[in-house]
Amino acid sequence: MRRFRLRCLFFLPALFSLLVSLLVAAMPFGALAQTYPSRPLHVVVPFPPGGPTDVLGRVLAQGLSEALGQPAVVDNRVGAAGNIGIEQAAKAAPDGHTLAIVPLGNIAVNPTLFPTLPYKASDLAPVAMLATVDNVLVVNAAVPARSLRELQALAAQKPDALSFASPGAGSQAHLAGELLALQSGVQLLHVPYKGIGPALNDLLGGQVSMMFAQMSSVLPHLQNGKLRALGVASLKRSPVMPDVPTLAEQGLARFEAVSWYALMVPAGTPRPVIDRLNAETTRLFARPELKDKLAALGMTPAAGKPSDLAATIQAETVRWAEVIRQKNIKPE
Repeated sequence: MRRFRLRCLFFLPALFSLLVSLLVAAMPFGALAQTYPSRPLHVVVPFPPGGPTDVLGRVLAQGLSEALGQPAVVDNRVGAAGNIGIEQAAKAAPDGHTLAIVPLGNIAVNPTLFPTLPYKASDLAPVAMLATVDNVLVVNAAVPARSLRELQALAAQKPDALSFASPGAGSQAHLAGELLALQSGVQLLHVPYKGIGPALNDLLGGQVSMMFAQMSSVLPHLQNGKLRALGVASLKRSPVMPDVPTLAEQGLARFEAVSWYALMVPAGTPRPVIDRLNAETTRLFARPELKDKLAALGMTPAAGKPSDLAATIQAETVRWAEVIRQKNIKPE
């Protein structure tokens, strides 16, 4: 018994030292959570002003500035299909003062699509999903098809006669078109453009047959009859177009190609800071007036925990990696 007590006394200093070390290591995180943010926030938007990514960045910046008591500055870092801005955010100090608005493509597609990237998906940590945007398959009004089944029949009669536009190789519109070809068994010719504007112009002019597009960009042309909607690329019908069935309803079970935008921070950002940002973002995007503003742009506010976003990123990465592999898609 005496020997046992002596051994305990011998280990007590080491145990005490270990406990002190753990407490000291934990203190900065608690202190950071209490004092965060200690300076202005930097919101990186990897695309030009005016687009959906920029709109979300400015909405977020204003809301977080009001909630956290520090200015939030939007920085449009444009280039390389958004990869330049994402790289900047990924390499910033992981202290919660640099945030990034990250579209699906930059985190769940580009790491597979590009042979080399200046960042890895693991360089960013998920905070919250911000918004989703439904995509719709539209055809030029001259195309004699009013449903997916009629489109499949037309493609069977004239293989390679149907073409689909996209704003570029590897874009979601491109991947959605290839997914449609894979799941429906039709042959489609992909015609890439340098941006959504030229692609839409040629679709309206009849130079191409169809395109997957965000609803906000094609709604006026659907209303004036120049384009026709064949199906929504989400699992549920869109409140914007409640009469248009989903492609899943028309026989392509689980077909989904929804655009989304997420809030992410550099990997290594302390968890209390991520949780604070998640809570403030959730409150902001639940405001009725914000829902109405985003709805006018074709966007639906989203929510969820960081773990929910992480699971979505993983699932989307697997889905689109398989399409890229099967269709041997290469970036421009």
